Amino acid sequence: MAESTKKRTLDAFFKPPPKKARVSDTNNLDIGDNSTIDKDQKVESSHHPTYPHPIQCFPKSIETELKSLPSTIGRAIHDQADLDLLYFEPYIPKYLEREVFQFLRKELFFYRVEYKIKRGGIETDIRTPRYTTVFGVDDTSQFNETGEVVDASTKRNVEKDKNYSKYPPRPIPKCLDNLRISTEAATGCKFNFCLVNYYASGSDSISYHSDDERFLGSLPAIASFSLGAKRDFLMKHKPVAPNDNAPPPPETKPIKLPLASGDMILMRGRTQANWLHSIPKRTGKNAEDGGRINITFRRAMIKGGTENYYNYNVGSGPVYKWDETRREMRLWKS
Repeated sequence: MAESTKKRTLDAFFKPPPKKARVSDTNNLDIGDNSTIDKDQKVESSHHPTYPHPIQCFPKSIETELKSLPSTIGRAIHDQADLDLLYFEPYIPKYLEREVFQFLRKELFFYRVEYKIKRGGIETDIRTPRYTTVFGVDDTSQFNETGEVVDASTKRNVEKDKNYSKYPPRPIPKCLDNLRISTEAATGCKFNFCLVNYYASGSDSISYHSDDERFLGSLPAIASFSLGAKRDFLMKHKPVAPNDNAPPPPETKPIKLPLASGDMILMRGRTQANWLHSIPKRTGKNAEDGGRINITFRRAMIKGGTENYYNYNVGSGPVYKWDETRREMRLWKS
């Protein structure tokens, strides 16, 4: 698609599709209208007024394969203090991972979020060094059959809630929800959010951080999928403050996991509270690595989690879409 430098208006962003999809109480989108690719094939899509465009569902061949995953048994890693990982090498098998990667890169819409932070009283502009998008809503709410956000207990509409009004929540599209359902079955964890990052090249990165926000609860479980280019996943224990009244903490060593396409790592227990993780930049011949998608499933417990995720993964910037001809993310024009 041709690049557009004109920002989309709010009305354009929320312009509803020709026919509204129905959404189940478990945040799953029902199938919307079928659209014809050619005379012999029809494609099912997920629709919602908050989507800039419909998102195609996986072909039946992929959807069927996902029901049989994971392709390997997860390997537990808990040989250091406060560390609790379950590592699938791979979760999505080699014969399938490339097709899943290319499909999601083509179908999903992304943002390059910009925001301001204050450090030492000085305001700084931040531009996220990767493309992001997010779907889901926290435990206090859910999507009803017509796609509206309602209170999980009373079923009353809560779309005007201050935590939802700036960035209205959007349901997880069926293609990603297929993977969520598989992940829940494989791990025994429950998830209500799906965050997707696209690293266009080795120069896109994420610095050391932990997903230990209060809205995730005290012992959060986060399932992280890697698709596309292989990237190093680094972990290190958080610094421990000295305490003269306690024995010295056990020694820990940094961790380096070379995540390949199709791999999934589940971080759970005390991991987020005590460990940091990052995806560093790649340089030289590894800089142009063909792109990587990272999908994480999480569970936000309160409304503040919904506001946080949409603020830092959608923001107010324009929409980007993969351009197969130019082989890059381009500003999307509706």
